[in-house]
Amino acid sequence: MAKHERWASRIGLVLAMAGNAVGLGNFLRFPAQAAQNGGGAFMIPYLVSLLVMGIPLMWIEWTMGRYGGSLGHHSTPGIFQSMGKSRAWKYLGVLGLLTCLGIASYYLYIESWCLSYAIYSLLGGFGADEPASFFGRITGQSDNQLFAFSIPGLVMFAICIGINIFILSRGVSGGIEVVAKVAMPLLLLFGVVLAVRGLMSDPISDEAVKESPWVGLNYIWSVPDFTQIANPAVWLAAAGQIFFTLSIGMGSIHCYASYLRKKDDVALTGATTAWTNQMCEVVIGSALLLPIAVSYLGLQGVKDSVAGGSGFGLAFFTLPTLFNNWGPQFAPLAGFLWFGLLFLAAITSSLAMGQPVMAFLEDEFKLSRVKASWALMGMLLFLAVPVALIHEQGVFSDFDFWVGTFALVVFALMEVILFAWAFGMDKGWEELTRGAELKVPRAFFYIMKYVTPTFIIVILLAAIFKPSVGWDGFFGSIGSGQGVPAWEWDADSVIGKILHKDLVTPEDASPEVVTYYENLRTVRTYDRIGLLAIFAFFSILVAIAWRRKGKGGTPS
Repeated sequence: MAKHERWASRIGLVLAMAGNAVGLGNFLRFPAQAAQNGGGAFMIPYLVSLLVMGIPLMWIEWTMGRYGGSLGHHSTPGIFQSMGKSRAWKYLGVLGLLTCLGIASYYLYIESWCLSYAIYSLLGGFGADEPASFFGRITGQSDNQLFAFSIPGLVMFAICIGINIFILSRGVSGGIEVVAKVAMPLLLLFGVVLAVRGLMSDPISDEAVKESPWVGLNYIWSVPDFTQIANPAVWLAAAGQIFFTLSIGMGSIHCYASYLRKKDDVALTGATTAWTNQMCEVVIGSALLLPIAVSYLGLQGVKDSVAGGSGFGLAFFTLPTLFNNWGPQFAPLAGFLWFGLLFLAAITSSLAMGQPVMAFLEDEFKLSRVKASWALMGMLLFLAVPVALIHEQGVFSDFDFWVGTFALVVFALMEVILFAWAFGMDKGWEELTRGAELKVPRAFFYIMKYVTPTFIIVILLAAIFKPSVGWDGFFGSIGSGQGVPAWEWDADSVIGKILHKDLVTPEDASPEVVTYYENLRTVRTYDRIGLLAIFAFFSILVAIAWRRKGKGGTPS
């Protein structure tokens, strides 16, 4: 059963945890956020957020996981209940299962795109206009069409789900750890090869090169736009990136840490995992997308192309064509290395999303590993099929916001309150430092108790009440003496999402377009009901499991 599983080696644990954290956000979202928010100036709030929120939450989740695992719990309902006296904690812990399952439902879809692009690149590469048309072929998406259908895309999606389920069925040490030991070194190798080649582009000898790739690198490290530091939006973007990059605020770290022994170190291992992730993001991530793109598009061209802040279009539509400048022999290989890197980053993260759900079923309902994997696949398909068959503006983007963004912040706030206030900071500190080979600075005792929750509350409130002019525009108007601007909800705010502000029907739209937007709003209403239904479903399972255990609440 799951409670008897252990990591086979410390290096395997670190690589698996790093694989959980190192995902698509390291190589797509981070460069885009840096380019959009002042380059090197973005790194200042980024590092501050890492120190006062990222590292503390990482240690909190590692400590909670090891503590719950020592009592036989390997998923957040049991881990939360083991640390809090109120019976409500186990139901709040259900959010850890919902986020993992919800994110996996669309993350696996992106994973299938990466695999499709990698294979296609290796078979010959992309022409000048092919990446966008290829994306349409594998997703079946077209403008103003609600439903999307692509047999090749669905086949690749099914293959990726099958690969994940098979690996998970092999167990923690026999499946996840084995994959991490292969995938993480390969990922680093692919990244280094691309970064070195990208930095070799020369505007003097190659007329296709508009600017030196070092301009892109220097934008992050040497020539920051310090006027952006006073911009609240930059701080919010930096804090949001920390959630994305460390995979905090969901149940995966708790689950992985629960397979440690009671005195296994969590302080040094947790810090090592965080720094490994940061190396992949800050060092390799910053040396890939921006320098290569700046070479052929120019710095301003790159800024314009990442206006949305995701880097998706640049990575999937633009970069494959830029590789053509590297010659007909190397371009297909470069495309394979790039999308292979993204696939490896994605699969090590998606495995971490599936494991908590399987652990819950194994712990609480005594399912075998194989049966739990089949149950996970059934749950995944319930959410993943709508993701694949409806335009990405519908279920895909809605899931990304509610379970992939908003829920992470809510969950992080709950866990820091549980750890520092319900469980108690004194007991929490004792758990964190037990068996620690790293001396954790005492300052983090107070950071975890006061600064981290305050920081998260500010982020949460800013996300809920964000005005249409942005917080920078809002405070800028007040500071310049123009008074308080007229209030409108931003389309990306929590309230704006509830009101479908990001799905406003364009003026003078045709009846077909009007119907499309009406259908999208209807779909989003139903997908939110679906997420609530999944939460209720897991809550019912928790109630049944704890009733079977009796008052003690520990596995029999």
